[in-house]
Amino acid sequence: MDSDGTHDTRGTHTTPVPHPAGPPEAYGVPAMPSMPPGAPPRPDGSAFLTWLRTPRPDAAPGVWRFGYRPRPEQEPERIPSRQLLSGAVIAFLVGWLVWSLLWNNYLGGWWVLPLELFTPDSWRQGNDRVGNAILWYSYYTVIALAILLVVGRLGRWGEVWRRFGPPAWSPAAPEAAQPSTPDHDPAAWPPLRQAGAYEAAERLAGEARAGLMRDVDHARISRAWQGVRSGGHALAAFTGAVLKDGAAACPHPSGERDLPARHARHDLLTGQVRLGTTADDPRNPYHYRGAGLALGPDLLGTSLLAVGPAGSGKTGAVVRPLAESLCLHALAGRAAVVVAGAAGAGLGPAEAYDVVVRVGHPDSVHDLDLYGGTTDPDEAAAILAEALVGDLADPHPGSDTRRSTTVLAQLLGPFRAVHDRFPSVPELRQLLDGAPGPLAALRKALTDAGHSSLLRELDARERQMAHPGDVGTVLADRIALLDRPAFAAFFDTSGQSRPFSLRALDHPVRVRIDLPQRGHADASRILARLVLAQFTAAVTVREDRSLFACLLLDDATGVVTPEAVRGIQRLRSVNAGTVLTLRTLDDAPRPLRGPLLGATGCRMALSGLTPWDGQDFAEVWGKEWTETRDVTDRQIIAETPAGKAVHMLRRVITGQAPTARAVTVRQVERERWSASELAHGVPAGHAVLSLTTVRGEHAPPLLVDLRG
Repeated sequence: MDSDGTHDTRGTHTTPVPHPAGPPEAYGVPAMPSMPPGAPPRPDGSAFLTWLRTPRPDAAPGVWRFGYRPRPEQEPERIPSRQLLSGAVIAFLVGWLVWSLLWNNYLGGWWVLPLELFTPDSWRQGNDRVGNAILWYSYYTVIALAILLVVGRLGRWGEVWRRFGPPAWSPAAPEAAQPSTPDHDPAAWPPLRQAGAYEAAERLAGEARAGLMRDVDHARISRAWQGVRSGGHALAAFTGAVLKDGAAACPHPSGERDLPARHARHDLLTGQVRLGTTADDPRNPYHYRGAGLALGPDLLGTSLLAVGPAGSGKTGAVVRPLAESLCLHALAGRAAVVVAGAAGAGLGPAEAYDVVVRVGHPDSVHDLDLYGGTTDPDEAAAILAEALVGDLADPHPGSDTRRSTTVLAQLLGPFRAVHDRFPSVPELRQLLDGAPGPLAALRKALTDAGHSSLLRELDARERQMAHPGDVGTVLADRIALLDRPAFAAFFDTSGQSRPFSLRALDHPVRVRIDLPQRGHADASRILARLVLAQFTAAVTVREDRSLFACLLLDDATGVVTPEAVRGIQRLRSVNAGTVLTLRTLDDAPRPLRGPLLGATGCRMALSGLTPWDGQDFAEVWGKEWTETRDVTDRQIIAETPAGKAVHMLRRVITGQAPTARAVTVRQVERERWSASELAHGVPAGHAVLSLTTVRGEHAPPLLVDLRG
C-alpha cells in the first residue's frame, strides 16, 4: 500500500503533480519536528514520545491545546497586592498575639479543657516526665497548627504564595501524561491493536521508541488508517506497507517526510499552528488570557481576512506560519494548499512546495493554466471573465461579468471545436480585437467542419462588435496586459509547456504561485483574481472532499469582487477555505466590504488600522452588555465642633477634604471594540482577532500578541 487513497491519479487535471525522480532516500532524512520547550531531540525518541503523550484537553476555539491548562470562565475576585500583603501581615500578628496570650496563660486555663476532657488524669499527672512532655508539647503543636490554619485562611496566605511565591516565578511546562497500559498509550497505536493489527502497531511503536518517527509520520499514517476504517483500503494492504517501511509507510507523492525548516510551532495531532499569545487584557475573556492562540483547518474552513498596513505582520506573522502548517498537513495527506503572492514576499522556500509557478520568470519550471484545466468553454469563459473584468462590474455597467462570459464563450467554443484546445493569449487578443484574418480563418474552419451552431455564435459576436460599447473592447484591453514579452513563455495552450491546473487540488499538493507584482501590478491583480476564481471552481467539483483545500492570497488588492464573495461563502460546505490579506479595506469596493466581512468567519485587524477600517470591524463585531460602575465622591459636612476639628486635621494631613464615596452599578450596551480603540489602542505587533469554527462555535474579538 503506497498511499492512503488521496494520492492516486484520477485524471481530473491536465498535468499530474510531479513526483520525485529518485527514491525517497535520495532526499535525505529531514530534521526532527518542533518539540515542546526544554525538550531537545534525543536519539532514543523520548522527545517525540513526550510530545505525543502531552495532554491536549478540549478548549475554546483558537486556544493552543498542546499542554493547555483550562482556566475558569469567570475571573475570580483579585485583591490588590497591597491589601493582600497587609492583610497577611496583620493576620500573622493577630495569630502571634493569640499564641502569646495562651502560652503565658493570660486567658486562663480554659484552653487546656479539651485535653482534660479527652485524656485520663494519669497521663497528665503521672511520674513519667518524658510521656508528660510528649503529651503537652503535642497538644501545644495542635493548638499552634489550628491558630496557623485559621489566621492563614483569614490572611489568604495561599493566595500570597501563588502570587508571589515560586509558582509565579516561572511558567509551568506542559506535563506529559503517563500511560498505564498499551491500550491507553498513544505511542502504542491502540486503534491498530483493537482492530487486530498487532504486528503493525508493534512496528510503529518500536520506530517511535527508536527515534525514527516524526510528527508528520504519525499524522500521515493516522490519515491512512482512517482510509482503512472508512473502507477505502484493505487492512492487509495497510499492514503490509507498515511492516515493510515502518514510519515511512504510505508516503506523500514527493517522498518527503518533513519540511526543510520550520519557523512556527506546530501540533499535527490537533492540526494547529501557534500564531501568538492572547494578551492578559481586561477586554479579553478571562479563560483566554495568557493562552496560546492557534489556528487549524477547523477555523480556516470558515476563511480568514487579515487587514493591516504594510509592516504590521500580515505576511510574516500570519500567512507564512499558516502556509507552513498547511504544507505539513499536505505531507500528511490531509490537505491541499495554494499560496499566491508577490515574488520575494517570503512565503517559504521553493523546497517546501511540490509546484512553484513563477509567472514572468524565465526560469520557471511550471506554467499556469489560463483556463483552469477545464474542457468546457462555458466554464472557462466564466472563470476568465471573472479574472479580466470582475473588478469592473460595478463602476462600468457595460462590462459586467455575465456579458463578458457570453462574449468569451462565443469565441472559446468555436476555437476549441476547430483546434481541440483553447486559444493562447495572443490568439485570444486578436479574436477580441476583431482582427479580420483570425476571425475569417475561424469561420472557414467551422464551415469546413460543419459546425453550424457554432457559426451562429461567431455571427452573433461579429454583430455585437459593430455596436458601440461592446464589452469585447474592455476584454481586449485587459487581456493585452497579459500579452507582454515577460509573459511570452506563459499561458501556452499548445502543449509545449508544463501548465499547472488547480484541478489537482483533489491531491495533497503544495503549490506556490509567484505573481509578477513589480512592473506588472495590473497583470498581477488579474492573475490573483484568476487563481481565486479557479480555486473556488475547482474545490466544488473535487471527488475527495476529505482533503482540506486552502488558498492563501497575500495582498488581495483588487481581488474582492461580487463573484469572489459568493465563492468564499460556498467554501465552508466543501471543506475548503481562503486566507486573504489587505492593507486597508479601501482596497475593496465600498458595497462589498460588509459582505466580505460577513463571508469570512475569522477576521483580524492588525495594529495601525485606520479609524475608517476600524468602523467596519466594529460594526461586524457588534455590541455586548457590560457592567459599568459610576463612582461619586460627596464631601462630608461636619456639624459638631469636634467633627469640624477632626475634618480640619484630616485636611491638613491628607490635603483633601473628607468625602463619602457612592458607587452605582448598571448594565450598558457597548461596542466590543470601537473604531477608535482599533485605530489607536492596539499595540505594535498585536492584532484583534475573532474566530468561527466550521461547526458554528464563536470566539469574541481577542487582543493577540503576534510576537509571542
